[in-house]
Amino acid sequence: MATWPVVIQGGMGVGISHWRLAREVSRLGQLGVVSGTALDQICARRLQDGDPGGHLARAFAAFPFPALAARVWNRYFRYGGKGSDQSYLRLPMQALDNPRELQELCILSNFAEVWLARQGHVSPVGINYLEKIQIPHLPSLYGSMLAGVSFVLMGAGVPLKVPGALDNFARHQPATYPLHVIGSQPDDDFTLRFDPHEYIEGSPPPLQRPHFLAIVSSSVLAATLLNKANGRVDGFIVEGPTAGGHNAPPRGRLQLSSLGEPVYGERDHVELDKMRALGQPFWLAGGCGAPDQLRHALTQGASGVQVGTAFAFCRESGLRPDYRETVLRDVLAGRARVFTDPAASPTGFPFKVLQVEGTLSQSDVYRARPRICDLGYLREAFRTSQGTVGFRCPAEPVPVYLSKGGRVEETVGKRCLCNGLIATHGYPQVRARHRIESGILTSGDAIQDLRTFLPPGADSYSASDVLATLLGTAPSTMANADGNP
Repeated sequence: MATWPVVIQGGMGVGISHWRLAREVSRLGQLGVVSGTALDQICARRLQDGDPGGHLARAFAAFPFPALAARVWNRYFRYGGKGSDQSYLRLPMQALDNPRELQELCILSNFAEVWLARQGHVSPVGINYLEKIQIPHLPSLYGSMLAGVSFVLMGAGVPLKVPGALDNFARHQPATYPLHVIGSQPDDDFTLRFDPHEYIEGSPPPLQRPHFLAIVSSSVLAATLLNKANGRVDGFIVEGPTAGGHNAPPRGRLQLSSLGEPVYGERDHVELDKMRALGQPFWLAGGCGAPDQLRHALTQGASGVQVGTAFAFCRESGLRPDYRETVLRDVLAGRARVFTDPAASPTGFPFKVLQVEGTLSQSDVYRARPRICDLGYLREAFRTSQGTVGFRCPAEPVPVYLSKGGRVEETVGKRCLCNGLIATHGYPQVRARHRIESGILTSGDAIQDLRTFLPPGADSYSASDVLATLLGTAPSTMANADGNP
């Protein structure tokens, strides 16, 4: 690639890095990235709300397989939108053998998000996935490639098999992905399979293989990916423990601070000399949303930085406006606080929770919510006594979790991140016509630094303000280095 971006906008949460934000960052010359997490749910809920603005209608009209698009539209679209007291349709939860309905929705929702982010400019657009949410990977990747995605970013796991899938999909060939199943035996076959030809109508469009950037927390993991991945790894995003969302656990025995947060030490800092020795481009992430951090990254041999929190709270992000306004008021008042919660996430990884009244960060809100697991993205797969695949989540009702072989201590303090993060984007489920799911917000440790992006006298800021602050000048359009239209 002739020119790498200096600033990569983080692919955050569920819908926080949505197409409007990614489009604006790319239009301004850096790399805009959409979040690929739970796009099937988000797309279905936007359609049930009546597709405000007609944006999905435009994307569906551009999809190369019109019969598939028509089926998804007819299944979920509600003219004028569902009633405010009505529940969203419950989709099938992801499973080893997904129904065709869900596969089609995954393909089309990923296509639509990337396609919308690419409109109105000629710069590259990326998409971010969490490796641990494995089942939707293959149809999601194919859908994003149909839309011309230029970068695929993936962390929260070891994505050894993603590069090969990208290679295959560039030729419209089938791909496989190994599902991690607890207790699996050597003879078990728990492989996910996806054949594009089962969904192609007519002659498929030519596809370009996107660049693949792995998100890592150590040089050892980066070297492993370079040596063992089944295809080309084009670079790395090196994420430290101050970044928002899920963090890698501290190395060694877990120790908690007096506040109950995991304690990170020298072993948790990536050795940048070893990253440079790998000979691949890399970007630093986690607490890098300031001009001096960008300069530091460049002097250390990085191609630039990935910035999340600063973009998460700008006007173009997908964060609910009421949450954004509350957080920025807290920032200006000096009372915004992030807690690195070792127990909140069903994954068992530390998860940064922004303390906001009325959200699942508050103990009373958490206790008042019945334990319901009906989205299931963060469930773990396990081998049943019959040799099949079962799924369990420590945030589901405790007796149900225990009946599946889980331990009661694993359920303590678990938040339903799936429902909470979708609510944070503005699509909360309505239950029994009156109870509305509460959101949960995440942020990097440097939440108080948001005040640096606020223009004098303003109570909000834009993606352009973020880039102007980071780059020290008005953003200019980056050359279209990969040739995508």
